Amino acid sequence: MKYRPISFDRLAGELAERILALPGTPWVRVAVDGVLDTALLADALVDPLRVNGRPVLRVSTVDFLRPASLRFEKGKQDPDARYYDWLDEGALRREVLDPIGPGGTGLVLPALWDASRDRATRLDRVELPPGGVVIVDGELLLGRGLPFDLAVHLAVSAGALRRRLPEEEQWALPAFARYEEEVQPALVTDVLVRADDPKHPAVAE
Repeated sequence: MKYRPISFDRLAGELAERILALPGTPWVRVAVDGVLDTALLADALVDPLRVNGRPVLRVSTVDFLRPASLRFEKGKQDPDARYYDWLDEGALRREVLDPIGPGGTGLVLPALWDASRDRATRLDRVELPPGGVVIVDGELLLGRGLPFDLAVHLAVSAGALRRRLPEEEQWALPAFARYEEEVQPALVTDVLVRADDPKHPAVAE
């Protein structure tokens, strides 16, 4: 596979252009998937879209995790639980993706669960106008059948991931390796970005 080197700012600009070209009928759902730097890229898409007249709502999967009693049922450092049980996939679909899908209401809950306090956020739903874009960032998003209109995957090699992942997160490496093997996100994503060095990304041609 050939990769084209690109600056981070240009990457955000090209992705914004691609999102703008999607038919907002009436909304667009974008995933930024990966282990590292997903929030950084997702945030960088907001201003270019808004400048072009598209309302944007940012959502992070860290605000749609299951309660600690479910996430840590097998222990706080269980890779299989990280892979299967941490994300409240049903809530993300119900509260974010389905309301801006065909026949949806446009009313989105931007965050459901405060994992640090282990309690509901109690936020109000936000009405996203027609033509609006929801950008969801997080890990292990692909291969679940979630209804995204565009998926971007930030790929990091196993060696770079071991170097860059904080020591306290190293226990989760088997979960990410399993994701690469079983889901093969590089093959199912719409846009593949090599991001071993976040300052020097490259886009798959």
